[in-house]
Amino acid sequence: MAADEHTSIGHHPVAHPPSGLSGRLALAVVLAALVVSGLAPTERGTWLLEVVWVLIALPIVLLTWRRFPLTALLTWLLVLHAVVLCYGGHYTYAETPLGDWARDTFDLARNHYDRLGHFVQGFVPAIAVRELLLRLTPLRPGGWLFTLVTAVCLAISACFEFVEWGAAVVLGSGADAFLATQGDEWDTQWDMFVCLIGAVLSLLVLSRWHNRQLGDRIHRTDPVLVGL
Repeated sequence: MAADEHTSIGHHPVAHPPSGLSGRLALAVVLAALVVSGLAPTERGTWLLEVVWVLIALPIVLLTWRRFPLTALLTWLLVLHAVVLCYGGHYTYAETPLGDWARDTFDLARNHYDRLGHFVQGFVPAIAVRELLLRLTPLRPGGWLFTLVTAVCLAISACFEFVEWGAAVVLGSGADAFLATQGDEWDTQWDMFVCLIGAVLSLLVLSRWHNRQLGDRIHRTDPVLVGL
């Protein structure tokens, strides 16, 4: 959907949604990632557990797009997250070629693609939560927004660990590929920690860019923390 610099759709103003071509390209990338990752994955059950979040989120975004289009920044971050999930789902997080390459190249103790996945689990949702709060609540850029977004990202990470715990209880050893702990007893804590790093880094690096895309929706009242 094309938009002028300051577009107001319904009651949810958004300055810079992706153009029609960019939006169609984003959708095509996600659909291609889903299809390719679903072709002979290492473990079909693990693939489904990993990509189910894409299968849930994609219809929601499409069905609500006309009255609640997302900024271009958030749209492409969601595409990135979908690709990360699909790639990990195809190979399982412990056996991705990219993770194996990094392990062998940098002499690491394990395949760390799982860590990348949890980093992205904080990096992308931070902007998603930020956008929802700025567009749907009275919150404005500043310390409270930064704190709340970070807390929500940690809560999402904790809930995902509950999902992994549930899978382990129900499936037993059958959930090993999904858990991707690779023998690390502190895997859960590491997952949440790298998610926290991802969320904080995303807010520090992308908030001003995000503010510009939200345009008139942002009322800059805090000269010190406005970028957050």
